[in-house]
Amino acid sequence: MSILSGGDKRNTENIWKRLAGSGFRARQKLSPKDREYYYRKGKAVIREHARDFVLNRLAPAHPRNDTRQTPFRGHPVFMAQHATATCCRKCLAKWHGVEKGRPLDEQEVEYVVDLLLAWLARETNN
Repeated sequence: MSILSGGDKRNTENIWKRLAGSGFRARQKLSPKDREYYYRKGKAVIREHARDFVLNRLAPAHPRNDTRQTPFRGHPVFMAQHATATCCRKCLAKWHGVEKGRPLDEQEVEYVVDLLLAWLARETNN
């Protein structure tokens, strides 16, 4: 069952605990450059960027270069995607229960964007 469906919908406390238990996910941190970019652009612009990245790189049923579509540098959202296991459809399926092979619906897109912004808020204390 997906955390996006049924009674377990958006159980983010459980997600944070699971992500913290992964050495790889827990090691992800914003670079000083990404942190400065986040503060300079502000939450609203970063949310727009996150939504655009999710819609174009994650939401399609079969994203181009799946499992390799999210860089590790160049935007604070990219690091957030790796930290929250929303970087590719394989990780989205494994960590969040969202099956591969079909496009993300609007609720799932918003869930991912909200999760990304929550991670960035935790990282920036903002």
